[in-house]
Amino acid sequence: MMTTTTLPLTRRAPDHELAVGEPRFSDPQLAELARRDGPAAAWHRAAATIDSLDAAVRAAAAVDGPFAVGLADARGRVFLAVDRFAVRTLCWRRVGTRLLFAERADALAAAEPAAELSAQSIYDYLYFHAIPSPRTVFEGVFRLPPGHCAWFDGQHIEVRRYWDARFEEPARPDFDALARGFRSRLREAVAGELDGSKPGCFLSGGTDSSTVAGMIKDVAGRAATYSIGFEAEGYDEMAFARIAAKRFGTEHHEYYVTPADLVRSIPEVARHFDQPFGNSSALPAFYCAKMAREDGVTRLLAGDGGDELYGGNARYAKQRIFGWYDAVPGVLRRGLLEPLLEGTPVGALPLARKGRSYVEQAKVPLPDRMQMYNLLLRLGTAEVFTPDFLARVDAGDPLRQQRAVWREAGEASALNRMLAYDWRYTLAESDLPKVCGATSLAGVAVAFPFLERGVVDFSLALPTDCKLKGLKLRWFFKEALRGFLPDEILTKKKQGFGLPFGVWATRHPGLRNFATDTLHSLAGRGIVRREFIETLLAEKLPAHPGYYGEMVWILMMMEQWLQGHEAGRRS
Repeated sequence: MMTTTTLPLTRRAPDHELAVGEPRFSDPQLAELARRDGPAAAWHRAAATIDSLDAAVRAAAAVDGPFAVGLADARGRVFLAVDRFAVRTLCWRRVGTRLLFAERADALAAAEPAAELSAQSIYDYLYFHAIPSPRTVFEGVFRLPPGHCAWFDGQHIEVRRYWDARFEEPARPDFDALARGFRSRLREAVAGELDGSKPGCFLSGGTDSSTVAGMIKDVAGRAATYSIGFEAEGYDEMAFARIAAKRFGTEHHEYYVTPADLVRSIPEVARHFDQPFGNSSALPAFYCAKMAREDGVTRLLAGDGGDELYGGNARYAKQRIFGWYDAVPGVLRRGLLEPLLEGTPVGALPLARKGRSYVEQAKVPLPDRMQMYNLLLRLGTAEVFTPDFLARVDAGDPLRQQRAVWREAGEASALNRMLAYDWRYTLAESDLPKVCGATSLAGVAVAFPFLERGVVDFSLALPTDCKLKGLKLRWFFKEALRGFLPDEILTKKKQGFGLPFGVWATRHPGLRNFATDTLHSLAGRGIVRREFIETLLAEKLPAHPGYYGEMVWILMMMEQWLQGHEAGRRS
């Protein structure tokens, strides 16, 4: 059994100066200053010329790499910025005439007067399983969205995007040249993230983590890999991780997470985040990072981003199928297909029911269509929330948020718009906080080579049909790495660090009791209907553990976070 050590949470007081991460300045003089005297010195010199939001935008746009910066001058003016994917985070809050800022939302919430919890953000959490920026769980505390900066002139704060994804596809792509360039950029990105310590990475056995492992071995001559397994049918990918480790000759390490591990670590992990966070892969990621730390690794490389840059998620192919309906002439859709499927006995036939479902979904535009199977909406908000709580929130706001992000990709292809959308909602708001939170709790630094500028820029210039060729996911990525990656990994079904929580919660008495006690505690808060919780635990979870286990998980993690927040306020 792996031992755990509770690390102190980092809830620093609001700063007057904050410069964290690994910024890479495009200005040679600033780059040299950062190398010689540190990033803060370079930021100070850059900020000396900032006197407006436009100047703040120019300063932020000239920097790459993961960073967060906040600088206040003697006149009370403040410049804030975070990197393009918000790998490093920055929150802000107005208190009187001052603008406070810190990496964590809870640090700002604790400043007098203490900030209250936001009902709207709690609704957002159950909708997204995280709380997307710019909101946080605290009223009046905001998080800078990825690729954004802010300027406070002493009276007003303005927030603006400084980086937009611009997809520019070549007319006549040369596959061989593209493949050589791609492999070269990946190698350079991995090499640039190694810091001279023991080179190690997460290894799930998927294409991204396997690529990172192979590139580390290629660059450094050795690589340590760390994998998590589960004793649950349909969840364990250890066989593929072993294939990759054998192929590249890595120093491979494995740990099988157990239900008892969850009972022991859920409170610790939930309360480490600065607000409720429901990505269930945080637990296995923590145990993986902890294993690496105990093995002497101080910096892990992660493969996050490959799917979202190069078209690797199954929903991209699914949405392309729905998009085909737009090519059917309108007169045929409205005059024949839809009346036949929706208004005649033919529509009741088994095959026709599938056709009717297809048409119903295809008629819904993106990005709305991607939320048609949202877990909260499928269960019904009126069934989940108490009437009093629901009266305090705007249930339509999450979809308006998504539509605004969708519009930011402009006239890009439907696939590229989905990718840009996922850079925000899958990467910046969920997967990156998951990995960063898990590694920081374990005491390990983390880097994401797929998010290095050269790799990102390459994806922006890659033709849409190379990312999704027909219905073949990440076609170019796989073909460019054929011969480098094992064939078994190129053809495997995507899985990742998915946690079998629902299955375990129905079979392991200790985990079931822990989840039940936690949800019963939540039932007394007036947020979620007690009747819903009872039905969820007694009927829905046993009937469909994999599906309803997700709702039990996100409710449980929210309650555990709330308990930790209350204990912190009392201490």
